[in-house]
Amino acid sequence: MVTERDSRVSQFRKGALELAILALLADGEFYGVEIVDRLAARRGLEASAGTVYPLLSRLKKAGVVDTTWKESPVGPPRKYYRLSKTGVRELAEMTESWRDISAAIDALLAEVSPRG
Repeated sequence: MVTERDSRVSQFRKGALELAILALLADGEFYGVEIVDRLAARRGLEASAGTVYPLLSRLKKAGVVDTTWKESPVGPPRKYYRLSKTGVRELAEMTESWRDISAAIDALLAEVSPRG
């Protein structure tokens, strides 16, 4: 059963996943399953392939990522994703925005006390 808290956490993660994927791709190119696995290795960023692949498709369509097909040593060729020049700029802008918002929220939370 999905709780209200689970739903809120899911919404936070969805908003952060695009930035997380771009940050991962700043390290190089990866195929889809690698991206899913790398996200899963970070608590709070776990996402299913059914969430990641449509996001990657949207990023490709927006020109933020480029793709290349490469032969796989085991099985069919794999589609690899990497940041485009536009994606590098987008990552820098999103990182700055994230840090500004995060700092503002952290400061606000430090000023208030929960009321119960």
